Amino acid sequence: MSDLESTQDPRRAYDLDRAHVFHSWSAQAGLDPMVITKAEGPHIWDADGNRLLDFTSQLVYTNLGHQHPRIVAAIQEQAASLCTVAPGYVNGARSEAARLIASHTPGDLDHVFFTNGGADANEHAIRMARLHTGKHKVLSTYRSYHGGTQLAVNVTGDPRRWPSDNGSSGTVHFFGPFLYRSPFHSTTEAQECERALAHLEQVITLEGPGTIAAVVLESIPGTAGIMIPPPGYLTGVRELCDRFGIMLIADEVMSGFGRSGRWFAIEHDGVTPDLLTFAKGVNSGYVPLGGVAISDAIYETFAHRAYPGGLTYSGHPLACAAAVATIRTMEDDAVVENAARLGSDVIGPALRELSEQHDWIGEVRGTGCFWALELVADRDTREPLAPYGGSSPQMAAVLKACREEGLLPFANYNRIHVVPPLNIGDDEAREGIAKLGVALARARAAG
Repeated sequence: MSDLESTQDPRRAYDLDRAHVFHSWSAQAGLDPMVITKAEGPHIWDADGNRLLDFTSQLVYTNLGHQHPRIVAAIQEQAASLCTVAPGYVNGARSEAARLIASHTPGDLDHVFFTNGGADANEHAIRMARLHTGKHKVLSTYRSYHGGTQLAVNVTGDPRRWPSDNGSSGTVHFFGPFLYRSPFHSTTEAQECERALAHLEQVITLEGPGTIAAVVLESIPGTAGIMIPPPGYLTGVRELCDRFGIMLIADEVMSGFGRSGRWFAIEHDGVTPDLLTFAKGVNSGYVPLGGVAISDAIYETFAHRAYPGGLTYSGHPLACAAAVATIRTMEDDAVVENAARLGSDVIGPALRELSEQHDWIGEVRGTGCFWALELVADRDTREPLAPYGGSSPQMAAVLKACREEGLLPFANYNRIHVVPPLNIGDDEAREGIAKLGVALARARAAG
């Protein structure tokens, strides 16, 4: 039996998984994970040969879908000439990937430090900000996710932080804008923006500007709910950071590389951060890769002073070759523009129409190929269909019905996120939303 053949039997794969694989964010004994045997474009196949439309982009990273031939070929070609090399040496794939990334980042973010993924990108961005400013505290929002490593998970605002939070990581949380569940009792986007900025200013004042190194924000919060910031909010945060000498770190791990209909979501407000973190969509997740795009001022801090950080696989040739192919494909095929059009002309209208048909949908929000349905038990009270940090029989019924209809959904607490590949066809996008509608109706009818 060849190495490849030994991995192709789905039953053997499942049995070995249950015997030896320790899964993320899970109680191990109760798991019954789905086996995926193959994938192509916006579809995956399970162990029983069922084809499902992938509306998750896995963990919101297969921005160009599965098995894109140009990315696969780039990995194969790179592997044939140079599979790996230590990060201290120059390799052409890393150099070109850095050039391409810098050509799309806003402002003067022209230097790139490569990491293995998003969590370590955020860890290193925070380290850079602390060393650059000589300050330690980091501010971030409650409804946020920044990674699973020790510092990144403490910067995170959602319940996954709690078991690792001993209040000793120098992190402080504040409320970001979220009009549907406004902590400021706002009734308009303008009010929410104004009150959220006033709240942040008060937190900065009370914590002490001289103690704060950085504000870390997802430009559009992803896993926490795809909560689009009101116009002017990110501009206001930038102004507060400038006034108080605080670095602004934009976490674009999920929202970057076209997901929101712009190369980077922070562009919706025309803002340039001091540091920008990325991963996921930079190479459609084909080989692990992340990074930090660095402003000139922070780069100069380390021009003649060693940066105390590094990674064995920083700028790995296979990962960077995949990034080069991904970015060039996005440029050649106008993928970012297509994502914006899908959001405005296809996904947004179809989801709003769906909300008129299903009283469990409390709100539809999103942009590009980055959408969320807020599911509620009661539209008037806005009671979530599942509790914050948990699930419910109703949500389980929705997910089960989606699978039975041939749709792989992305769910988090009481939400369904609609996050297909950025190059999905219009008909396939509508097909997936129709399947979601059928699943909602089936789950609603069942109770």
